Amino acid sequence: MRVSLALPRELGDNEVSRWRALQESSPAFDNPFLSPEFTITVGELREVVQVAVLYEGPDIVGFFPFERHPMGIGRPVAAGLTDAQGLVHAKDLEIDARRLIKACGLAVYEFDHLVSGQPLLSDRHDRYPSPIIDLRDGYERYTATLKENSGKTYKSTLAKSRKLQRDAGTLRHDYAITDVGPLRTLLGWKTDQYRRTGRTDRFAHRWIVELVERLLATQTDAFAGVLDMVYVDDRPVAGHFGVRTRTTLAGWFPAYDTRYAKYSPGLIHHLAMAERAAASGIQVIDMGRGDKEYKEKLKNGELEVAEGRVATASPAAGFHWMMRVPVRKTRATVMANPLLLKTADKALKTYGRFRTVIQR
Repeated sequence: MRVSLALPRELGDNEVSRWRALQESSPAFDNPFLSPEFTITVGELREVVQVAVLYEGPDIVGFFPFERHPMGIGRPVAAGLTDAQGLVHAKDLEIDARRLIKACGLAVYEFDHLVSGQPLLSDRHDRYPSPIIDLRDGYERYTATLKENSGKTYKSTLAKSRKLQRDAGTLRHDYAITDVGPLRTLLGWKTDQYRRTGRTDRFAHRWIVELVERLLATQTDAFAGVLDMVYVDDRPVAGHFGVRTRTTLAGWFPAYDTRYAKYSPGLIHHLAMAERAAASGIQVIDMGRGDKEYKEKLKNGELEVAEGRVATASPAAGFHWMMRVPVRKTRATVMANPLLLKTADKALKTYGRFRTVIQR
C-alpha cells in the first residue's frame, strides 16, 4: 500500500468522485462528516487539515482525513465538532493502523467518534452508543414506535404544540432553507445555551461561524447544509442546523428561544424535522453520542462509535498519553455515573449563571 498526502484543496475531481463512491458503497460511511465536501470546506478555513490518499497499485482504496497538530498529534477534521470520524475505504481493506499514522507523519491519532468497522479500531478502544432516529420504515412507523416506547413524551409534545398555538399563534415549519438571517438567530440561541450551561461557546471562534455559513451555502444531491426553523405567528421558536448525505442527516446544532421553554419547543421541532426529513428521502437522523434527555426520548435505534487513540512508540506519543488519557478516563467515569454526571452538570450551570451575570 502507498500513502500520498494532500491538502483538501489539492484533490482533483477524480479523487473526490472516488471518495464519494467509496462512501456510498457502505452504510458505515453514510454520514456527512465523512463526506469529501465536509473535509474540503474545513480545509478552506484550517491549514492543519490534510488527507491521506491510500493506493493499492494504481487504484485508490481509501481516504483518511485528519488534522495535524504540533508534536505530530493527529485529530479528526474539525475535532470536537463532529459525530463521525475515520477512514473511508474499500471493502475488506487491511491496514496496519500504526504504519498508516506513521506514513502520515503522525505520532498519535486520537478520536472520540470513530465509526464502527474501522481498521483503526482495536479491543483497547472504548465503545459508546450513538442514538438515531431511524426513518427507514417511514415517519408514521417511527411515531408508532414512539407511542409504544415513549408514549407519554409523544402525547405531551403534541399537547404542548396545540397549547403553544392557542397561546401564541399559528405554527409554521420551514425545512431546508438557505437564508443566513434565520441561521444567525439559531446561532445566537446556541451561544446563549453554551453560556447558560457553562460550556465553551463554539461560535466565539470565527472559523466555526464561517464553516457553518459555507456549509449552508453548499447544496448538492450528495451533500448539503440543512437549516430548518419552527415559527409561531412568524416568530422563530426553535430550529436546527445540520448536514446531510443523500440519506443521513447529522444532528448538529439544535436550539430554541428560552421564552417558550415551557412548551418543549425542542421536542416539537424535532418531530417536525423528522417528518419533513423523511419526506425528503432522509432515512436516518444521527443525533450523535451523548446522554441528553431529548435523545433518549426521541431515539428508536443506535449506532456505535469508539473513543481512543492509535500511537507509535515515540516520545511525543508518551507525552500525549500523560496529558490526555487520564483526563479522558476521568471524563468517561463521570459520564457513566448518573450521580457524578448530575453533579458536574449542576456545577457547570452554576458557573454559567455566574458568568452571565459578570458579562452583563
